[in-house]
Amino acid sequence: MKVAVLGSGSRGNSILVTTGKTRVLVDVGFSGRDTARRLRKVGVSPEAVDAIVITHDHGDHTRGMGVFARKWGTPVYLTDLTREACAPLLRGEEELRSYRAGFPFPIGDLTVEPFLTVHDARDPVAVALRDIRTGMRLGVATDLGRPTAQVRHALDACDFLVLEANHDEALLHQGSYPWSVKARIASSHGHLSNDAAARLALELLHPRLAGVILAHLSAECNRPELAEAVVGKALREAGYRGFLQVAPQEDPTELLDVVHLRRRLDPEQLPLL
Repeated sequence: MKVAVLGSGSRGNSILVTTGKTRVLVDVGFSGRDTARRLRKVGVSPEAVDAIVITHDHGDHTRGMGVFARKWGTPVYLTDLTREACAPLLRGEEELRSYRAGFPFPIGDLTVEPFLTVHDARDPVAVALRDIRTGMRLGVATDLGRPTAQVRHALDACDFLVLEANHDEALLHQGSYPWSVKARIASSHGHLSNDAAARLALELLHPRLAGVILAHLSAECNRPELAEAVVGKALREAGYRGFLQVAPQEDPTELLDVVHLRRRLDPEQLPLL
C-alpha cells in the first residue's frame, strides 16, 4: 500500500492511495488539469486511476471530480445526498456509483470502509481503506467536526493516518476571519485544532502505526511548523518513532510506501507503547 497527499488545505484536497493493482483518489478538490499534473508528479498517469471516492460535497473536495471523471472515464463513488449537492459539477456523462456510510465496498484489491462524521456538509463521511491482500489499513480523517466514538472506532488499528490539523487556536482567535467563520471552524461541526489532532493521534497510537500525515492546515490560522511541533511532541512523548509529515497545499507529498515505513520502525519502540 502506498499513499500520496496530492495537496491539502482550504484551496483543495486530494489523496492518492495505491496497491499493486488499484489506484484510488479520495476527493478531487483541485481542477481536473491540476489533479492530473499532481498525479504525474508522483509518477501516476491520470488514466491509471481506477476510481474516485468523494467524502462530502464541499468544493475543496469536489471541485475537479466531474471534469476528471469525464476526461478519463473514472468512476465516482459518492453518497446519494452528496450526489444531489454536487449536481452543478455533473453533466450526466459520468459513471456514478452510490455508497452508504457503514457499508464497506470493494474497489479492485482495496476495501473502502466509509463512516459518518459530524462535519457541516450535506452527508459527510470519512474513510479507511484496507488492502485485501495484506490487511494493511489507511485512515483518511479530515473534516471531522469532532472525533466521535464512531470515528475513533473506525480509525482504530490503522497502519497509516492522514489526520486533520486545521488550525492553531490562538491564530484562529487573532485572525481576520469574521467571528461567524471563526465560530464555525472551532465548533463541533468544523475542523480539528492542532491540540485536538494531537489528542486524537494519541488515542489512535498503537505499535503498528507507521506514519502520520497532518492535513487540511489553514493558510491563515496555522503554520506547518506549529502543527508538526504540537502533534509531534505528543506522539514522541508517548514513544512514537514513526513517520510524521505536514501535507503542503501547492504540491504533492512523495508516494510513500507504508510497508517500507513499517519496516523502518525501531523495534525498541514496541515495549514503550
